[in-house]
Amino acid sequence: MNDKPWGAGMPTKVAAVPAGDEEEAVPFVAPAARQNSPRRSWTTTVFGIQILLFLGAVISFTMLYKSFLAAAGVACVNAAVVDRRQGSSSSDVPNYYQTVPEQFPGPTATGAAPFLAETNPAPFASTSYIPNTPLETQVPISGNTNNSNIYQLHGQLSHYFPNPIGFGVNEYSLPAGAEIVELNMLSRHGSRYPTTGSGAFLFGQKHANMTGKANFTGELSFLNAWTYQLGAEILVPVGKQELFDSGVLHYYQYGHLYNNNGSKIIARSTTQDRMTQSAEYFLAGFFGLTWTENATLVLQIENTTGVWNNTLAGYDNCKNANNGRSTGGTNATAEWAAVYLANATERFQALSPGFNWTVTDSYNVQSLCAYETVAFGFSYFCGLFTYEEWEGYEYSVDISFAGNNAFQSPTGRGVGIGYVQEVLARLQKHVLTEPIGQINVTLDNNTQTFPLNQSLYFDFSHDTNIMSILTAFGFTQFDQYLPPTEIVPHDLIVSHLEPFGARLDIEIINTPSPVNASRSAVPLLGDGPPTTYIHFILNQRTLPLYKSFPACGVRDDGWCELTTFLEVQSASYEESQYDYACNGNYSVYSYGTITNGVPLTNETFTA
Repeated sequence: MNDKPWGAGMPTKVAAVPAGDEEEAVPFVAPAARQNSPRRSWTTTVFGIQILLFLGAVISFTMLYKSFLAAAGVACVNAAVVDRRQGSSSSDVPNYYQTVPEQFPGPTATGAAPFLAETNPAPFASTSYIPNTPLETQVPISGNTNNSNIYQLHGQLSHYFPNPIGFGVNEYSLPAGAEIVELNMLSRHGSRYPTTGSGAFLFGQKHANMTGKANFTGELSFLNAWTYQLGAEILVPVGKQELFDSGVLHYYQYGHLYNNNGSKIIARSTTQDRMTQSAEYFLAGFFGLTWTENATLVLQIENTTGVWNNTLAGYDNCKNANNGRSTGGTNATAEWAAVYLANATERFQALSPGFNWTVTDSYNVQSLCAYETVAFGFSYFCGLFTYEEWEGYEYSVDISFAGNNAFQSPTGRGVGIGYVQEVLARLQKHVLTEPIGQINVTLDNNTQTFPLNQSLYFDFSHDTNIMSILTAFGFTQFDQYLPPTEIVPHDLIVSHLEPFGARLDIEIINTPSPVNASRSAVPLLGDGPPTTYIHFILNQRTLPLYKSFPACGVRDDGWCELTTFLEVQSASYEESQYDYACNGNYSVYSYGTITNGVPLTNETFTA
């Protein structure tokens, strides 16, 4: 609205006056004070009354108009905010409560809208038609003799699916009299557009620069008309669905743990757009669209500039996680790509004269298959590779995570140790008063933002951060060296650990007496006092704690007594070598030299 008084700045209409009869402008005075003829006085009086009536009408109209604008503005604000808003930009609201407008959201470029009804080539030849749900994943793949799903071989770019093979133990129901009393959930965000500077984006740039210079034939002929249309970093529609569905699933699993007495729980995420929205979609799935009546979302600042203590993006507080000391996995992945993509690259070179197709291009378009599928519902890039080449892609991601974020990385433990300390603090019912690791003491030393009395804790993070958290806990089940020359049997399969929408559920279980380690034992409950256990579930399958922590003892159900687990974890911060690992000036070691997630020169802890 215009803040000037009514009429300010408007042009004034002046009537033409005959020469020699110019009227002097005089201030408004009472008629009797002017020496005018009766006729002129009457005319002036009537004119003044008309002016007053006109001004009165204008003022009334203006007041009504302002009232209308105010009412409309309130309606528009309420409609736009819905229930997302739980804070404002006013100075009396701490910034960690503010979700609208977003602070430090990161890149938020939106890509082209999907049009799958027009672009979907299904039904495919020699294949029974199956409707897309919502993604088109029935693309024929050469060498796929077992009708396997290549979309579950996309590593961390895989659309969410539960781990199909488990982690080495079976699943069991709770014994009679046992009860789950607490859940700590750590979730990854949903499917998104590529991150800034990713390989998919780089291929799009190279392709654009070669327009008119290269000619694509055969199975690459679609590239003659193709353009890069992906956005950057924010959630795609199916990514929103993944988190909403996860919220619904977790409500069915754990809804009874919510104390529906009018109190609100604290959930935590970061300020990145995809992180904030992932938390909001999850909470909407768990509680409904009015989730702000049940939960308050606390956001840790995530930004590449400045220093912000943030356990949900621990790499930002670990200098050596962002330099050559933690790129062993990247180097080994490039070595492996040259092996498994040699044939594909040769095929594509023959079909793309003038493009100078490289192994890097082959690798980047494999990621484009994953990104375009979740963004648009279908991608022509997916059918370019054999099933064996897709297995090679999954293994390349496994190598990358092992060397950059897990036990073959010198910062593997250091990046995740801050969050581990938060979980241990919750389990032991105390706040954190020291700025160890990535701990944000402002938030974690305050039960308003780091409560200790909840039965439900919901946190949201990133794939590599969760991998480092598993490493910081000490899940040595995933410490195997993965050679960059051939695929070997292994447990660290990233699509099984960290697909989009991955979730780690940590249950605390009370039982009336100790539970027999053999679930086939009769009776199942032994003699002894009530016992508390901890149970880790990653993507809906149990992580057997005894495989990584022998003190827990071999158990069919993979549980561990809570007191034992806390004893095992009591030295986890020291084991991480956080200060030295993240800030130390040590040598860069080749991939495979480091085996315990800490720098070689400080690698003294034995699991």
